Amino acid sequence: MWICLVVAPVSVKLWKNRRERKAINRRSIFIFSFGFVASYSMSCVSESSHLNKFLRQRYLSLPQGDFCQVTYVWINGCNLDLYSKTRTMDSEPKVITDLPEWDFSQQGSSAEMLLAPVCMFRDPFLLDPNKLILCEVLKQTREPADLNHRNSCNKVMEKVKDLNPWFGMEQEYTLLGVDGHPYGWPRLGYPKPQGLYHYSVGADRAFGRDIVDCHYKACLYAGIKICGTNAEVMPSQWEFQVGPCEGIEMGDHLWMARFLLHRVCEDFGVVATLDPKPMTGDWNGAGCHINVSTEQMREEGGIEHIEKAIEKLSKRHAEHIRVYDPRGGEDNKRRLTGFRVFSSITDFSVGVANRGASVRIPLRVAQKKCGYFEDRRPAANCDPYAVTCAMARTCLLE
Repeated sequence: MWICLVVAPVSVKLWKNRRERKAINRRSIFIFSFGFVASYSMSCVSESSHLNKFLRQRYLSLPQGDFCQVTYVWINGCNLDLYSKTRTMDSEPKVITDLPEWDFSQQGSSAEMLLAPVCMFRDPFLLDPNKLILCEVLKQTREPADLNHRNSCNKVMEKVKDLNPWFGMEQEYTLLGVDGHPYGWPRLGYPKPQGLYHYSVGADRAFGRDIVDCHYKACLYAGIKICGTNAEVMPSQWEFQVGPCEGIEMGDHLWMARFLLHRVCEDFGVVATLDPKPMTGDWNGAGCHINVSTEQMREEGGIEHIEKAIEKLSKRHAEHIRVYDPRGGEDNKRRLTGFRVFSSITDFSVGVANRGASVRIPLRVAQKKCGYFEDRRPAANCDPYAVTCAMARTCLLE
């Protein structure tokens, strides 16, 4: 069990009058028998976040000549965890083919796997000319690893590329202390009920904005197509949006945006969880809504093609639910309850400007008769490759 204390010696000056005693009580400060004052309102942050960042910067600013640090990033494991390791190259890579394949050993296995570079980004942590490289994982036989959904997704996207499919995904996440308790929440009890926090501003309701802003800037620097961010319904819950992206680019950019989120949180000493329902009770879950559009949908009268795509989705509801989280729908059971702004996991629904439906047609789209639709069912921890692949198969191939 983690015990987080902000401590200071007890002084008699704290107790010199009734007014100060009341002020101390309002700040929820307790006196312990060992003579220290501790606040239960502080969140637990990692030890690494207390390291001297100014001293760190002294080394990061050293010249590196023509050498380039290249960090390979990949997805591995049934939980869709992200991993990375860094190597030195003699010069800055200009295109993805300049990068060699690499290898790694899976945890708990002596078998080596291959890392095949697929997408390159600027590194917002080590700065130019250093790079972040998203990789596919391959077996020694050069077949895609069992959980490599990018490979199959890319094949489908090649088949539908003439339709110019655009995707946008809205990634919700929750900030936690390293003890797993929501960042900014009281150590005892709960914050005020939901209703104050969505799109909020203010120290009493927007928890962790520094992290959100730093992540946004890091994505822009890296070249990720991030297009927005906002505070979400539950306190300590936030969202960023990536898109529009065409084809396989959607998964590539969202996965790297997730990597940057975890790295930024690491610097601040907190954790970003993509759990679809991080807190039990009357607190919102977290999703990763997907917006879909083809060239035909974007043209005048495109509402007809939008409605056809939604009709196809209605006939494969159960199949898509199994794809929309990494555990075949088990994670989404905790989120898609049919209450608040969440649709039912068992029933498919559609509505104009209805955020409680499985699929929403935005009001502006209904008015203009063209644009896009939003599938609100994917969980926050979904694999965007699996989601966009299923969407393309159902709506664009059949």
